[in-house]
Amino acid sequence: MAIAASTCCFSVLTSSVKFCCYSSPQHRLLSSHRTIGSVASNAINHKRRPSKRGSSSSIDKANRDKEGASHYKSPGKSKDERYYSCGDGGERGKAQSMAYKSFGMQRKDKKEHQAEAGNLQEAAFLNAVVKVYCTHTAPDYSLPWQKQRQYTSTGSAFMIGNGKLLTNAHCVEYDTQVKVKRRGDDTKYVAKVLARGVDCDIALLSVENEEFWEGSEPLHLGRLPRLQDAVTVVGYPRRRHHFSDKGSCITHRGNSGGPAFNDHGECIGVAFQVYRSEEAENIGYVIPTTVVSHFLDDYERNGKYTGFPCLGVLLQKLENPALRACLKVQSNEGVLVRRVEPTSDANNVLKEGDVIVSFDDVHVGCEGTVPFRSNERIAFRYLISQKFAGDVAELGIIRAGSFMKVKVVLNPRVHLVPYHVHGGQPSYIIIAGLVFTPLSEPLIDEECEDSIGLKLLAKAQYSLAKFKGEQIVILSQVLANEVNIGYEDMSNQQVLKFNGTRIKNIHHLAYLVDSCKDRYLVFEFEDNYIAVMEREAASASASYILRDYGIPSERSPDLSEPYADSPSDKQVIEHDPLGDSPVSNLEIGLDGLLWA
Repeated sequence: MAIAASTCCFSVLTSSVKFCCYSSPQHRLLSSHRTIGSVASNAINHKRRPSKRGSSSSIDKANRDKEGASHYKSPGKSKDERYYSCGDGGERGKAQSMAYKSFGMQRKDKKEHQAEAGNLQEAAFLNAVVKVYCTHTAPDYSLPWQKQRQYTSTGSAFMIGNGKLLTNAHCVEYDTQVKVKRRGDDTKYVAKVLARGVDCDIALLSVENEEFWEGSEPLHLGRLPRLQDAVTVVGYPRRRHHFSDKGSCITHRGNSGGPAFNDHGECIGVAFQVYRSEEAENIGYVIPTTVVSHFLDDYERNGKYTGFPCLGVLLQKLENPALRACLKVQSNEGVLVRRVEPTSDANNVLKEGDVIVSFDDVHVGCEGTVPFRSNERIAFRYLISQKFAGDVAELGIIRAGSFMKVKVVLNPRVHLVPYHVHGGQPSYIIIAGLVFTPLSEPLIDEECEDSIGLKLLAKAQYSLAKFKGEQIVILSQVLANEVNIGYEDMSNQQVLKFNGTRIKNIHHLAYLVDSCKDRYLVFEFEDNYIAVMEREAASASASYILRDYGIPSERSPDLSEPYADSPSDKQVIEHDPLGDSPVSNLEIGLDGLLWA
């Protein structure tokens, strides 16, 4: 089995690359927005199943999501800046040392692994690149008590030593079976997913069968490429033609998860997406080695993947001299704290109007950048990305003209509307035929944006969680029955209160219903819409509704656990303004206004 290779040349440091593939130049637009570094062929090859809802454009969007860079859906950076444009200054640094030690990655002499692009097919280290076969069974977010029809995909992975493989998280998302096959071999071996980082799109696999590893040599991580460095992407693509509203296109699906090499045969990242349209040349993306090493170190430290930490502040650059003078900032440095996330530790330390001038004694410029390599600069969130969950950072700040140092605990960001549902199955509860479930990005994707409504979309885009565990609970649909006559047409509406009590999350709603002794069940929705049912009649109808609609249980298993009030959610803000976040997610990171 031949391994297809692609040669790329960097055009921007941590942005995009010009991409020249050996195969015929056709194109396809892939919509994915949690991009990281640059360069690659593209996503996995799915055997698609038709979407149950939405227009043809929505169906095409859903298919692109599964065939491209998983279910991600916005350009540039993600809403929580999950991917980091980062580097190591020509050295691996501390973030990579543990990964090398733990997974057997030891750098060889450059001459030993040097290979010209033209002779890449004959390079021995390509034997470390394997093909991944995955069977996926995704949840059905519209019918949360069941799964969708299974589908299959192929991708790429590569050996990193100590019986481990690296691939993309989307290659093994919602997996029920994963198999891998080596180059030139016809035997497939069962693989196990050890860790999956959806935010950085990396997954760690293991293969227990020793025959799979015989005669193999792991790949070796190298430094990040510099401007104009040649980069070669390797994987197992399969070409298929598709058409979109942008014109005819083609993707090299199956290349996702494969390594990208420099001219010394060192792995400089993991390929995960290609973007091509009428407005842009073929652009590829690679997850850089610093992110890969962070993922591996995180797994080694905690026995699982915990995620990248976040400072939890919205920042504004301080280029304007008058603005700096007004804030009593004497020098040309620092960034203004515009807002602090309520769930972050920074909420206990920082205030709006503070100016952050240093992070762990590294000075932050007025554009929010810090020194990088010899004569470059990078966004200072790169320093945050080198930390781990629970680490402490020391910030130098100017508050009302006075300089001080404060310490902040860094943790992963709390999402009011999650972009991924952990555990593989969404929560739900059915009350008298009313189906309630938390709002999530996969649900928005599945329902199609038109049916969700602008208010919910705006909340998903802008609103922040006020406490850990907060959810937007919506009435997904109504299963018609005599007990809910008149409410059959309700769908995708946020429920705010039950019997006068503000709902914190779906577990809280289940607790309120279970403990209710009143005659009526009163649900208050947005726009002052009310649904009222008799409690005893609602209880009596439960078994009939489940039988008529073939539903195994009136609630998901997680809601059977006892509900406990968290100390952090005692005070819930009744008014939830939509405009409380001053910038949209598409602006984050593009104009100097960004979440750190």
